[in-house]
Amino acid sequence: MILEVLAVLPASEMTTEPLYWVEILSIIIEVIVVIIIVVALLFGTINFVIQSIQNKLTSRERFRQYKHSLGKALLLSLEILIAADIIRTVGLEQTLVSVTILGLLVLIRTFLSWSLVVEIDGHWPWRPKKP
Repeated sequence: MILEVLAVLPASEMTTEPLYWVEILSIIIEVIVVIIIVVALLFGTINFVIQSIQNKLTSRERFRQYKHSLGKALLLSLEILIAADIIRTVGLEQTLVSVTILGLLVLIRTFLSWSLVVEIDGHWPWRPKKP
């Protein structure tokens, strides 16, 4: 994907075109999100397997920890993706359509974030934690 963007502009314009660098920055942020998700998945899975072998926790507790670690990584990833979308929209396409699409993406990702918080914590973010 990065190579495709590099091929769009001639070499002479690559260092002087600010829009080019905004696009590259947003792509780098998206790649970082993928890396975060993959690392969290690997780390969580390895941790789950090790705990299963050691048999220190019940299967329910191991699954809960696994689910929490993946959920936290997904929450972080959603927040970073929102930042990448904002950078792309503000830096590249300042049209009513792109701002509307950004608003819808933020709305959907916010709903997904709240759903993950409910899944992890067992209550809505604005509710106090149950004793």
